[in-house]
Amino acid sequence: MPYSDAVCLGFWVGTGSRDEPDSLAGASHFLEHLLFKGTSTRTAREIAEQVDRVGGDMNAFTTKEYTAFYIRLLAEDIDLGLEILCDILTDPSFLQKEVDSERQVILEEVLMHMDEPSDLVVEYLFESLYPNHPLGREVLGTPEIISTIGVGEIRSFFQKHYLPKNIVFSAAGNISHDKISGYISDNFRYQATGERPNRRPPKDQVVSLKVTQRDTEQAQLAVGFKAVDRHSPYRYALSVVNQILGGGLSSRLFQKIREERGLAYSIGSERVSFADTGALMISVGTNPANACQVLDLVDGEIEEMARSAITEKEFESAKKHLAAETLLSIEDCGSRMSRIGASLLLHDDVITVEEVVSRINAVTMEDVRYIAAEVFNSNRSLSVVGPFSKEEWEGFYS
Repeated sequence: MPYSDAVCLGFWVGTGSRDEPDSLAGASHFLEHLLFKGTSTRTAREIAEQVDRVGGDMNAFTTKEYTAFYIRLLAEDIDLGLEILCDILTDPSFLQKEVDSERQVILEEVLMHMDEPSDLVVEYLFESLYPNHPLGREVLGTPEIISTIGVGEIRSFFQKHYLPKNIVFSAAGNISHDKISGYISDNFRYQATGERPNRRPPKDQVVSLKVTQRDTEQAQLAVGFKAVDRHSPYRYALSVVNQILGGGLSSRLFQKIREERGLAYSIGSERVSFADTGALMISVGTNPANACQVLDLVDGEIEEMARSAITEKEFESAKKHLAAETLLSIEDCGSRMSRIGASLLLHDDVITVEEVVSRINAVTMEDVRYIAAEVFNSNRSLSVVGPFSKEEWEGFYS
């Protein structure tokens, strides 16, 4: 992107919370924090000061299947960005005092998460969709494990997973490919090459209902279905289904529940995909007195889509929205860096934006009706957080 003043650089590590043993649940997220806490040549404060001095933005995030570290700064400061990223990814200090300090920060993050019912309802939905499987665990881990995990365990986890065969580097902006690849070759060296994690797929069963009683002003509801994985030829058709159901302001759920009846401030659906499974999830917050009515309306839309009651207008509008969203998403260097990094890590390929749009346009009504019926006729999970007992919702189900 030679017209840009900025660059965005990122390392993408193919390990996330699903790759942790139960005894180290939360290790990936703990590592994400710790890699900013200093190396043998830089303290945590020096890293922060060097990035702030050039107006840069440095951050990271952890998901269920990967962890990403990135820095965005002016093109003239690219050498500093490369140097710091390579430093933290290859030479973290793991000092005991920094581990103990960051342990407290993460425990505060967990407590903050537990105070957000809208977050909890989705966390519990994942538990229900993937019972007794790492995909059902919260990425942050539990307070019990975070409180006891040791420096040696963290270092061993890092040494096993943070190796070249499990890492992708991506960059976008006003850059020279040859310069960057040369720098990475010279400054990102390991004796071991490593491997990608060996994962076990989840089983088919789901937990149909999970109710968490909380004294909240709103009831939080989340409905989920198992769906196709990220390699499925139907993933674009499922994106169309998601867009029609709850993906935008004109979606069925938004129009019927918010616009027509005013029963919620926010409602929507989301498609998530993993290496070997996926899900389609609907989430909404509403007055507890309206919770059953809202769920009835959600069920009604799901049943209609399961019966293939999708109009040509909805179908064409959803495809146009997805194509435009794809094109708009590459307007800045951060988005482009993320797209190519995640694509190469998760798909071993980076297809062009034009090819993505072509695949969206190639989706047929038959594809959409088929995948809608497959997903919405399968067993569903319902997660509820609010001032209810489980018995009340079991009665509603019956």
